[in-house]
Amino acid sequence: MRQLVLGISPPPEPAFEGFVTGRNAELVSRLKALAAGQLAETVVYLWGERGSGRSHLLGATQRAAVHPERLFIADDVDSLDAAAQIALFNRINEVREPGQAPRGTVLAAGSAPPAQLALRDDLRSRLAWGLVYQVHTLTDAEKATYLRDEATRRGLRISDEVVAYLLTHVRRDLPTLVAILAHLDEYSLSRQRPLTLPLVREALGAMQ
Repeated sequence: MRQLVLGISPPPEPAFEGFVTGRNAELVSRLKALAAGQLAETVVYLWGERGSGRSHLLGATQRAAVHPERLFIADDVDSLDAAAQIALFNRINEVREPGQAPRGTVLAAGSAPPAQLALRDDLRSRLAWGLVYQVHTLTDAEKATYLRDEATRRGLRISDEVVAYLLTHVRRDLPTLVAILAHLDEYSLSRQRPLTLPLVREALGAMQ
C-alpha cells in the first residue's frame, strides 16, 4: 500500500531520552557511559539499517559528552570518499597510539558490520578494533506499544484500529510517528472530536 509522505516539523535535537530503547538496552548503556567519560574504548562502531536510530544515538552521545573534545564522530562511514577514509584511518590511529594512554574515542556508524563495508581494508579492520553493536529497529509491535503509551501520556485515547492504520499508511520511523501523533493530538483538540479513524484520515490529508 502506498504510504503518505507528509510535511512535518524537523525532529528535536537528539537525546538519549528521545530514543526508544527496544532491544538496544546494552548499547544505550554503553553510550551513556562513553558520554560520561566512563568507557575506556578508543573505537565504538554502530551499524543498522536506515531509520534504526544510529545517527540519533551518535548525536545524543555527542550532546551528552562531558568531554566533547575527546569524542570524534563519523556517521555514514560507508559513504566516505577516499580522502575522508584516510582521515578517519589516521584519526583512529591517533586516539590509539601504541604505548600511550587513549586520547579520545572515535564513535562511528554505518549501514553494515565493518567486514561488509565497501571501505579500505585497513579502515575496516580498525573500525572492528573496539566495540561493535548492531542498532536494532523497533518491531511493529514495539512501535504500536509506544504509540499507545505516548497517547496515554498525552491523555489521548487511541484505538487499535488507528494504531494499525498509522503503521500501514505513514512512514514508520519513530520520529515521524511521534510528530504525527502530536499533530493528531492538536487536531483532535482543536476540533473537539475524538481520535477516530475518519478524523485521522482527515488530519493526515490536511498535512499533505
